[in-house]
Amino acid sequence: MIEKPKFQLRFLSPKYWPTWLGIGILYLISWLPYRWQLALGKGLGLLFYKWVPKRTNIARRNLELCFPDKSAEEIEQLTKRNIMNTGIAFFETGMAWWWPNWRIKRKLHIHGIEHLRAAQQDGRGVLLLLFHFLSLEVHARLMGFIEPSVGLYRPHNNPLMEFLQTRGRGRSNKYLIRKNDVRSMIRALNRGDIAGYLPDQDYGRKRTVFVPFFAVPETSTTTGTLLFAENADCAVMPTTCFRRKDGSGYDITFYPAFENFPTADEKESVRRVNSMVEFAVEQMPDQYLWVHRRFKTRPNENDKDLYKN
Repeated sequence: MIEKPKFQLRFLSPKYWPTWLGIGILYLISWLPYRWQLALGKGLGLLFYKWVPKRTNIARRNLELCFPDKSAEEIEQLTKRNIMNTGIAFFETGMAWWWPNWRIKRKLHIHGIEHLRAAQQDGRGVLLLLFHFLSLEVHARLMGFIEPSVGLYRPHNNPLMEFLQTRGRGRSNKYLIRKNDVRSMIRALNRGDIAGYLPDQDYGRKRTVFVPFFAVPETSTTTGTLLFAENADCAVMPTTCFRRKDGSGYDITFYPAFENFPTADEKESVRRVNSMVEFAVEQMPDQYLWVHRRFKTRPNENDKDLYKN
């Protein structure tokens, strides 16, 4: 558990003026009508698509690797929609951090809550598997209205952004835990808390196994899910948060907790997690965070880099 950072006078120094300017603009935009912000986000995404080729190329390559049966035209259209949704996510950060409760709660639509309640009946903690969809900041904020939770996070290098980030993300939830603080996470679960965990990025070679993810047969996948499930008295439950295409809000869905998890077969257990990520992505492929180099770590260090021609 970390204490929320306190405001420091040094944040007023010229060094932080550019940060304040950017945050101030985002704060003002956050008060615009929701649909206006969606439109602005799409416009910003189009700028990213045209003028930030590095991230666009990563998204396109990830989609090519995961969906080899799609035509080049289909991949390009999906890439474009994904980058536009990435632009929307920028403004959703402002909504998640600063919108008053009454405003953001109106956007919440809950499904499968009975699965969460069933997992909590015996007082056990719940390891809530979140995935890197672009509405993740909103997902975290809305989760606090359903059941205040504990979250892992990576500290920001900019002290001012660290101050703003931790306060924004902790606004309707319990507290945050630094991503490497395994013991605190296990203690939270053993106390019966709900703790969010993201198992779907490439975290390198430490605590990972190589299992299939979509059409890539050997994908570096964290065993962190197994670590928490084995060392804490908790249920392991997936959840998703999708932005509604009609602009009417967000659907948060809870799925049944994994049964007989984990098993003695480490790879089989991790593969179950990846299968759930695949299931979620297939529902809204254009809302997933494809700009992350998901396949950068290969089984052998001398294997071909999948992001180079």
